[in-house]
Amino acid sequence: MIRMGATLILALWILGVQTVQAQQSVTTTQNGWRAEFDQPTDRYGHGIMGDLPEWGRMCLSGPEGQRACVTLPQTRVFEDMAPRLADVDQDGTPDVVLIESDQNLGASLVVYFLRNGQMFRVATPPIGQAFRWLAPIGVADMDGGGAMELAYIDRPHLAKILRVWRFENDRLREVASLPNLSNHRIGQDFISGGLRDCGQGVEIITSDSNWQNIMATRLSQGKLTTKPIARFEETKNFAPVLACEN
Repeated sequence: MIRMGATLILALWILGVQTVQAQQSVTTTQNGWRAEFDQPTDRYGHGIMGDLPEWGRMCLSGPEGQRACVTLPQTRVFEDMAPRLADVDQDGTPDVVLIESDQNLGASLVVYFLRNGQMFRVATPPIGQAFRWLAPIGVADMDGGGAMELAYIDRPHLAKILRVWRFENDRLREVASLPNLSNHRIGQDFISGGLRDCGQGVEIITSDSNWQNIMATRLSQGKLTTKPIARFEETKNFAPVLACEN
């Protein structure tokens, strides 16, 4: 979380510092915790993120010597820009949120929790077809109900559906969806938009499906409502919106 004056900005999920070492690894750090992708691979070969590799292993380590790794089988990869750190289960320590893709079933949004030295995994159902991807937006208590919600765009180049899932009782449950929104273009090595709270609750910031307008979407009583708040002309247009200047 980043504070700008009295305004709370919730920008994506990558809360911390990222480092890339010659495409051999990518690391995200936050408050002494470290999540790292390594073992770059082309065994899936989707290429949706431009020149960025896919990854075979993820490790999470903590400031008191905690450490565990997940090595995927040959049929799966981490198809993401970087591992994301966020406290999904609200236990005071960060968890890892990322995209995992299966060679037959496509992408899922996955959360890994480090508990008692072991990784515990929860995931959304895979999209259902190879080379079908999703683009994460953010994690927050989006409706003020006390539980954490996770948002992503399902197939941002094809279906363009915003989906919101709630984490409760160690499970993810879809609570709402809305079509005609996007946050990624084929070949980009970044995801646009994120979350913001300008004092009236969390808003999900994306583009519309045609990349004409920047949209703000709210979750309330299990429903999503959206409205345009700025014109989209280039990627930098998202910065003032996330900073609550629009």
